[in-house]
Amino acid sequence: MTTPPALLVAGQGTRDDTGSEAFRAFVRELGSRRPELPVAGGFVELSRPPLGDAVTELVERGVRHFTAVPLMLVPAGHAKGGIRAALARETERHPGISYTYGPPLGPHPALLDLLERRLDEALGGTAGRRPGDRADVTVLLVGPGSTDPDANAEVHRAARLLWEGRGYAGVETAFASLAAPDVPNGLDRCVRLGARRIVVLPYFLFTGVQPDRVRQQTEGWAEAHPEIEVRSAGVIGPEPELLDLVWERYEEALGGHHAPGHFHQGVDSHAH
Repeated sequence: MTTPPALLVAGQGTRDDTGSEAFRAFVRELGSRRPELPVAGGFVELSRPPLGDAVTELVERGVRHFTAVPLMLVPAGHAKGGIRAALARETERHPGISYTYGPPLGPHPALLDLLERRLDEALGGTAGRRPGDRADVTVLLVGPGSTDPDANAEVHRAARLLWEGRGYAGVETAFASLAAPDVPNGLDRCVRLGARRIVVLPYFLFTGVQPDRVRQQTEGWAEAHPEIEVRSAGVIGPEPELLDLVWERYEEALGGHHAPGHFHQGVDSHAH
């Protein structure tokens, strides 16, 4: 019987220690779900451990084959390139290892349901009970922002999918950095479109510098516009559905039903 490959979780990285620890705790929880498989996680940048150290950890545990799953909603260009470059370096450092590369997490129905839950919480809903009518609620979905237009387009895609069939007045988009509109301009746009109740929803997995900035900008804008009801929703967080989704992406990569990036010994067999 062939041993299934190990799981390598690739994180973006953050300057926020709380966010970094949330990632590491999430990786530990992933490992507890499948104790028979080695699981390790590392970051592309900013945080420890770096992705290369996570690969070394797996190799030292006897792993020769693993599947890398990016723990990212919107993998920006530099993040995608950073993962590929890091894994290519590791195949040179550890001859004989091979790996497949899974798709990013979003947007996925489970993530959209988690976002909806965060919106309900912000609007005063409780477990199993939705808050009142959503027809006058406009959502501002705030992504990280990137110089990669494909990454920004993914935030717009998630916004459209979140709007479909959920009864909100609208779902607009904004970005925490590097792309327009920013949060204040996004809120201005919502008002121009007729919004009187707005929920700002961060499109982030865990807490960090950027989600904190989004909340601060939201609060500042709300103070200057007391006539508009503005609420802040929480980040997605380490929910059980998120754990399930990572393992789903792992299985998809093993089955070959994954986005660009099926690698063997550092070579992308779907290179364009």
